[in-house]
Amino acid sequence: MVQELSAVSVEGGGHRLGYAPRTAGRQSRSPSAARAQEVDIVAIFAKADQDKRVGIAKKTKPVDARLAKPGEVIVTVILGEGVETKSPPAQDGDMEVRNRCPETGNEVYLVAKARFPSRYSEPNSPVSAEGWREYRPIASDMRYFILKDGEGPFSFKAPWGEAMVAKPGDAIVQNPTDPKDTYRIARASFGCTYEIVKAP
Repeated sequence: MVQELSAVSVEGGGHRLGYAPRTAGRQSRSPSAARAQEVDIVAIFAKADQDKRVGIAKKTKPVDARLAKPGEVIVTVILGEGVETKSPPAQDGDMEVRNRCPETGNEVYLVAKARFPSRYSEPNSPVSAEGWREYRPIASDMRYFILKDGEGPFSFKAPWGEAMVAKPGDAIVQNPTDPKDTYRIARASFGCTYEIVKAP
């Protein structure tokens, strides 16, 4: 049974699992996505900050990335959970990024052409047969808090316009210079790709 949540009661070398053309509506959503209450994630983050639950973390683990095909949709699939979210149709120059996290199935996601240079370094490896190259994160520190037991599952609109579902144990991260840039990172993905700079 899903608990109703609000900003008041709550303090967001592998293989390619999730990739679909523009008609990706056939992809099944995770069971929790179908029954999760939709919430205002920015308001929830503000409440967590007020309750002194927010720390600072930084993505440090290298990723693999390649050019996305214009018009295609990147579906992010978390191992053991199903579909986490899907991207809008890729534009020319957007990048498909793959985490190096076997615990989550090395999930993939889309990063817009305009944002990629501020988040990742120049490539550190030759191009593979499938077009992948290694990049290192260079983005600024992110604010975060961890959902407690009983906080979720709930759904919210991600910055790219699609729904995300967050569950207890997941991290909700926020760009310190843009509160609207707030999204969920699965517990396992946060643990294997981020380092805590300052705990709450």
